[in-house]
Amino acid sequence: MKRHYRSALLAPLLVALAGVAPAVAAVHGGDTAANRPAAMCGTRVAVPKYKHVIVILEENHSYGAIVRSPAAPYLNSVIAQCGLATSYHNVTHPSLANYLALTSGGPVSSLRPYLGDCPPKSCSGPVRSNDIFNQLARRGWMSFEESMPSSCDPYASGNYAPKHNPALYFSDLHKSCPQRDVALGSPGKSALLHALKSDGSAPALMVVTPNLCDDMHSCPVGAGDTWLRTWLPLITRSTVYKHHGTAVFIVWDEGETGYVGESCATNGSDQSCHVPAIVVAPSVKAGAKVSTSFSHYSLLRTIEVLLRLPALGGAKGAASMVKGFNL
Repeated sequence: MKRHYRSALLAPLLVALAGVAPAVAAVHGGDTAANRPAAMCGTRVAVPKYKHVIVILEENHSYGAIVRSPAAPYLNSVIAQCGLATSYHNVTHPSLANYLALTSGGPVSSLRPYLGDCPPKSCSGPVRSNDIFNQLARRGWMSFEESMPSSCDPYASGNYAPKHNPALYFSDLHKSCPQRDVALGSPGKSALLHALKSDGSAPALMVVTPNLCDDMHSCPVGAGDTWLRTWLPLITRSTVYKHHGTAVFIVWDEGETGYVGESCATNGSDQSCHVPAIVVAPSVKAGAKVSTSFSHYSLLRTIEVLLRLPALGGAKGAASMVKGFNL
């Protein structure tokens, strides 16, 4: 009789506890549906009409330093969820010429005056070729530079490096640069996140440059991995990304070592020419791996295809990433 009496008393308590458990799990970060991160990729079978492209530029690490590296757990979780180009190449060494090639399609031969990573005010002259920014003069572009003291700033300061800010170098952008090349800000108050509040405020192309620590240039890989863990979810949870018309590319400007002026775009043997390229978009299939040989010229062509622009320079003959990643 005592056993039955205890069971009768315990039954209501157990039922009550069962109802409390999910709420406790939610408070403490348990694995509930509401607590799991929203999927960034594979959410659309049909390819949407892409209206916005975001390029996040990281620094100075070859493919093997990032892919499957324990130093980059967040980035590798993004690779597992989204897309990875397994044979993507920078154009040359060092940094600046890669930024200029990616945004203008200029060949290495035309970029030789910039192979010394010269500041904008010290170079032999501005780049006079056409560029992706000029192509989007009417539809809109913006660069978001972390730690830049003032808009369109040509001078190095702290962890801000003008050589990683390509818009400063093109002669046709002097008038528009102060309005379109701005400081990134903080997660709590960011010009990028403000732009991503609506399709009307978001430009067609957004170039995002972390500072010298957060882009892995002067700090370990883990610093950049942590930065992306903060910023990428803010981007993919934005109103504009949720409208399914935005593609995000995370690429590294160049790999480690190599030599100044090296021809890297089709170099499949030198690991200093082999860098990661991660593709995040609603129609990218989760875990997609594409082995086609791509380069910064390919990314430029991909941006131009998505935004329905004519190909510039080296982009004309480069492989597009559109089909491989279902964009």
